Amino acid sequence: MPSKKLFSFLDEKKVRYVTIKHSQAFTAQEIAATAHVPGNVFTKTVMIKVDGKMCMAVLPGAYKINFEQLKKALGKDNVRLAYEQEFMNKFPDCEVGAMPPFGNLYGLDVFVAESLTKDEEIAFNACSHTEIVKMKYKDFVTLVNPKILKFSKALV
Repeated sequence: MPSKKLFSFLDEKKVRYVTIKHSQAFTAQEIAATAHVPGNVFTKTVMIKVDGKMCMAVLPGAYKINFEQLKKALGKDNVRLAYEQEFMNKFPDCEVGAMPPFGNLYGLDVFVAESLTKDEEIAFNACSHTEIVKMKYKDFVTLVNPKILKFSKALV
């Protein structure tokens, strides 16, 4: 179920993007492999709570959040992973866990890992476990205006 909200927004802003359909996959690494997108280009959206407020953390698929770094970067002590029950109703047009990194469309702050800024393109879930969007990273930043922070480290 691709998001009409997301595609309408991208089209309205006249942003160039491509969609890639793939067989059902759930983890960032599975999606990147199934959609034939380099692992460093595919991004994952992780829902976090900062002082009780729901936010999005966006990072390369092959990375994980370093919560100590994130707390320090935000200057907050209360930062944690959000539970699925806490956010599943915030994205009525998305399958659970397939939210695009466009928190601005849902009234959420977005934090982007500095490690993602090195990529020319990004790809991300299009509200579905069977479709992704690929676009220029600079267009994403212009549309979302995320806060760029150092908070991720490679999974390896």
